[in-house]
Amino acid sequence: MDFAREMGLDPNVIEKDYVLGWLLAGISSHPALSSHWVFKGGTCLKKCFFETYRFSEDLDFTITNPDHLDQEFLVTIFKGIAQWVYEASGIEMPEDRIHFKVYENVRGHISVEGRIGYRGPLQRRGDPPRIKLDLTNDELLVLEPLLREVHHPYSDKPADGIHVLCYCFEEVFAEKLRALAERERPRDLYDVVHLYQHDMRPDFSIVMATLEKKCSFKGIAVPTLKALEDRPERAELESEWKNMLAHQLPTLPPFENFWDEVSAILDWLHGAIPAEAPVHIPIRGEIDAAWRPPAMAQPWHFAVPLEIIRFAASNRLCVDLEYQRTWRLIEPYSLRKTRDGNLLLFAVKHETGESRSYRVDRIQGAKATSVSFVPKYLIELTPSGAVSAPPLIRQSSGFKTSEQRFSKLAYLGQRLGPAYIIQCSYCGKRFNRKAYVTNLNPHKDKQGYPCPGRTGYLVDTKY
Repeated sequence: MDFAREMGLDPNVIEKDYVLGWLLAGISSHPALSSHWVFKGGTCLKKCFFETYRFSEDLDFTITNPDHLDQEFLVTIFKGIAQWVYEASGIEMPEDRIHFKVYENVRGHISVEGRIGYRGPLQRRGDPPRIKLDLTNDELLVLEPLLREVHHPYSDKPADGIHVLCYCFEEVFAEKLRALAERERPRDLYDVVHLYQHDMRPDFSIVMATLEKKCSFKGIAVPTLKALEDRPERAELESEWKNMLAHQLPTLPPFENFWDEVSAILDWLHGAIPAEAPVHIPIRGEIDAAWRPPAMAQPWHFAVPLEIIRFAASNRLCVDLEYQRTWRLIEPYSLRKTRDGNLLLFAVKHETGESRSYRVDRIQGAKATSVSFVPKYLIELTPSGAVSAPPLIRQSSGFKTSEQRFSKLAYLGQRLGPAYIIQCSYCGKRFNRKAYVTNLNPHKDKQGYPCPGRTGYLVDTKY
């Protein structure tokens, strides 16, 4: 709830983000999946790369082992993952809500669509919400995948973090450009422009070379502005902008701002030198030069949600700011900490162009608006930096599996002998045990809070 307030989004959206993090933990920790499932798509960008990104709802993977695209295998594996997630977090994923459908995709190859129902901390009534999984094996991996930490800004984050094998930044960029050329959906346009506008812009030649290989593999041309404008999906792209994105963002940026950037992106891909980067906004006062804002979104616990301001800056949107009991429209640029520990927001008044600084703890209100601005200074409310491409993909990724992290869970279909179902006497949570032992380790209840119960009783035995 605290994070929902910070981001200005419906708590149900935040709950799904929370559950996505734990499901990724289960997938990436499973010894059979960890080195063969490569995370990609919009949720990968949100959870592994960008702090102020749109919230996504699906999990997309390229599967390097085709034997995994099997319904029985997937249902068995995910029943085990569901039990592991439940024991670790209290999130329920009922076995009868785990479904996978194997089908032939438009390219004539096998793909899988999965649906995982869950009951998270909000304990919504009725049919449980679902997470969709898209699994494919016929995608071209040009660059070596990376092992990156998953952003999980919640208090039950595992001590050693959550790490997942995923596309590198250049591969994600090229894949999103390819998707925009092939289907022209609003989320693809938003993703491509967001990738370009961040200061961690990679070497254009690597992105272009990767894009050419991906387009050739799909049998389509490398996108041009004319080709994108002439596609029949162009009108729908604009008309569906709000319907497909508004629920994933605190404030929806204007469609025109994003479409107008496409020409500059394509020019950059072909070697055009981007305009010179703006300079830093003038900074006044005794500033702690060593402090930088955190890379990922978090609850700041100020009177106003600071993440709303950071989101607006990232999307080139003005903020309606209340300060000293008056409202003013500002362009947010920088967040700094003074030597005595106060946070300062450096901004420009949109109407006059005057530079101003505001103590964050004295801000009385902040609302992201749909008014866009062209940056006069470098936007640096979040840290950024250059990225470097990994080498071309090899036959083996070289990543180790995570058997040691997942070995304590006995997977369905892999058990030998009976499994004893022990229910906590205090919170009612159930645990699978290989031995008839009623003592329980420290755990969380179904709402995710620490449970004081340490003993249970036998409720069932499975063979």
